[in-house]
Amino acid sequence: MIKVLFICHGNICRSPMSEFILRDMVTRRGFAAQFSIASAATSREEIGNPVYPPARRKLREHGIDPVGKTARQMTKADYQEYDYLLAAERYNISNMLRITGGDPDHKICRLLDFSDKPRDIDDPWYTGNFDVAWDDIVEGCEAFLEYLEREGKIRVK
Repeated sequence: MIKVLFICHGNICRSPMSEFILRDMVTRRGFAAQFSIASAATSREEIGNPVYPPARRKLREHGIDPVGKTARQMTKADYQEYDYLLAAERYNISNMLRITGGDPDHKICRLLDFSDKPRDIDDPWYTGNFDVAWDDIVEGCEAFLEYLEREGKIRVK
């Protein structure tokens, strides 16, 4: 089982979008049983809130329904629970390292570090551009799956 935790600031835009996009990808490709996928925040300000309405709309445009997802904060225990802790941006990594106390197993990186163009995913909470966030997250998830396939951890159909 490959355990993936997506992280962003509030767990209402980028990280839940990443969670549900990757879930959809692995389901459509027939290997969802090989994954445990979740998301969390580095902050506490949105805890208990549902996915932000524009993020929900963007997911639903693509036939993905994030029903039931509410924001939660990342914990130190998540570091032991998950194999990959994938941040939306560098700022998240700083906060993740504060929460976990470090990254001795090198599990923490940005989602787009797997892509050909490593970079942060701009926060659509501020930009309002959920199309760009969608495209960046899809690019990152595809690159992450390609990485797992190259490493022999999954077989992509």
